[in-house]
Amino acid sequence: MAETGRLTGAGSPAPLVNPVTLLRVAIILGVLAVWELLAHSGWLYRDVVPSLVAIGRALLGLLSSADYYFNLGVTAGEIGVALAIGGLSGVAIGLLLGANRFLSKAYEPYLYYLGPTPKIIFFPVMIMWFGVGVESKIALGALSCFFPVVLSVAAGMRAIDKVLIRVGKSFRADPWQMAMKIYLPAMRHPVINGVRLGLGFALIGTLLAETKLSNKGIGFLIIQAYSIFDMPRMYAMLIVLFVLAIGANALVGRLGGLDNIKRT
Repeated sequence: MAETGRLTGAGSPAPLVNPVTLLRVAIILGVLAVWELLAHSGWLYRDVVPSLVAIGRALLGLLSSADYYFNLGVTAGEIGVALAIGGLSGVAIGLLLGANRFLSKAYEPYLYYLGPTPKIIFFPVMIMWFGVGVESKIALGALSCFFPVVLSVAAGMRAIDKVLIRVGKSFRADPWQMAMKIYLPAMRHPVINGVRLGLGFALIGTLLAETKLSNKGIGFLIIQAYSIFDMPRMYAMLIVLFVLAIGANALVGRLGGLDNIKRT
């Protein structure tokens, strides 16, 4: 009887809709309902919380504007270069600190102290060093990206199985071979997690820099819409930016194989 019960349970059909998916959809619908209630309640100043219909119209107008895509390309390019500079330098220095205990003890505390510091305070320095063009935005984005990557990689280095390191050294691998054949494959998860965090910080740093001093980019468009109190357009740009950030984050996780591992 017990065997029959187990066989019957194993053969039962899976639910048509995942309960987690239902909960996520319910949360989204609940947030939208609360937003629409606030839009029509009159509790806030007019158009501070515009209706979903107004935001939808603004979103359609935004997606049909060539100027928006130009500015989106500017911001995407800045974030991409910032992620490349900050991410690669973070991986390199993280490997160095993780492999050398003396350097780790000497320099890693500074990284922990500077990591939580809002990087926007360094923007005046970036302007003096790189000017008011895209270079200063890229520099701030790279600086924002660097810290989560280097700390994640350094922590991952210390978690590598010592047997793997001894195997590499027994084959007389040079530092480059150790990094490419032993360290990075063994710490793929910390590297990918660091890059995902770095992407978010690079996005924040770049957009903040664009809102402070720029004449192009998504940050510039957002602050421009805010200055003329075009709230539907501002929220529409934030929605598009939010969706693109989720897509980029999911892409990084998929390339690293983390999403597939979590599902299994």
